[in-house]
Amino acid sequence: MREVDICILGAGPGGATAALHLANAGHHTLLLDRATFPRDKICGDALSGKVINELRRINEQLPARLASSPIQVASWGINFYAPNGQRLAVPFKPHFDKATDRAAGHIAKRIDFDNFLIEEVRRRPEIELLEGVGITQHERTAEGRWLLRTADGNVVASARLLLVANGAQSAFARQVGGHKLEPDHHCAGLRAYYRNVQGLNADNFIELHFIKDFLPGYLWVFPLPNGEANVGVGMLTKAVSEKKINLRERLHEILETHPALRERFASAERLGPVRGFGLPLGSKRRALSGDGYLLLGDAGSLIDPFTGEGISHAMVSGRHAADWAAQAIDCNDLTIKYLQKYDAAVYRRLWQELRLSRAMQRLLVYPWLFNFVANRAANNPTLAETLSNMFMDLDLRERLRQPSFYLKLLFGRK
Repeated sequence: MREVDICILGAGPGGATAALHLANAGHHTLLLDRATFPRDKICGDALSGKVINELRRINEQLPARLASSPIQVASWGINFYAPNGQRLAVPFKPHFDKATDRAAGHIAKRIDFDNFLIEEVRRRPEIELLEGVGITQHERTAEGRWLLRTADGNVVASARLLLVANGAQSAFARQVGGHKLEPDHHCAGLRAYYRNVQGLNADNFIELHFIKDFLPGYLWVFPLPNGEANVGVGMLTKAVSEKKINLRERLHEILETHPALRERFASAERLGPVRGFGLPLGSKRRALSGDGYLLLGDAGSLIDPFTGEGISHAMVSGRHAADWAAQAIDCNDLTIKYLQKYDAAVYRRLWQELRLSRAMQRLLVYPWLFNFVANRAANNPTLAETLSNMFMDLDLRERLRQPSFYLKLLFGRK
């Protein structure tokens, strides 16, 4: 049994980021994961500019190392498809030159990206990584330490502070952290890999298709290396239940029959099974800490409610968790009162964006509004550039929640 100050459960982007920041600060950690890397993770596989920024905070060389790696393709924007079929192209930068600019986003399979971070972890002597260790019991002792047991009762470690980053299905988050599955704040999704999908964007724009009879869900197509694509659907769990939707059947039907997709997938080959997953969304504030523990990433229900993005939020929470874990250990205060400063730091960074994404998610019940904005932007370069900037600028994105924005569009003032 290992006796440590800090133990991290889960070696995905949140846990690995926390371990690497703690190593940079000179703290030793024990990092546990039930899987053996490289391992797959069901996800959309998109890496936003926020992911690149978080990599840079770990090590200034990491973004360049990722950009030169064959595991990824550079992505330069998003193609939104309105319910009426109108395409709205939103580049991550309004004007970009692939020859000289750094890409603002990338796309890489999670089996590869997570292993990219784990390879960085393996370089650090301050981090002890134990793979293939599934923790099923978390027992708090009278002395305030956590005893971590496997299913056979073996005690793997005793820790003063737990950083819980073991994903959307975290038993700790449910049983100890009190995070319940709330259908209005949870998304159900499916993902499959394909080869030979026709019509992928030359600049690797990711595609989000908002299909009228599938709202408030959407379908995505994300280009990948080697001519492959990540294809999937996501919808609020509440809507899936209320509409009695079989997501697997709907995904197959849309790819077979939708006018904008059927020819593109006519000769496509699916690689492996269609796999399902659940996403606890950050559309409401939840407690991220308690006596002796912090919740990170998906275990903390921090997924963007509009885009489904979770990797960057996991890494943001991992960075802040490392900061407050180090301070808590140094001042010997592991109480909830002290550790709630972590909650404040995470929500100070993410809450405005999560709140706006929740508002944009609610707009999906008005397909006519989406059509209206897309039609106007298609014929108005100034509006198109404004929407592009909104993707990067939260203050501009706030305008999407204001009726005056749509009034100006209606009367041609944009």
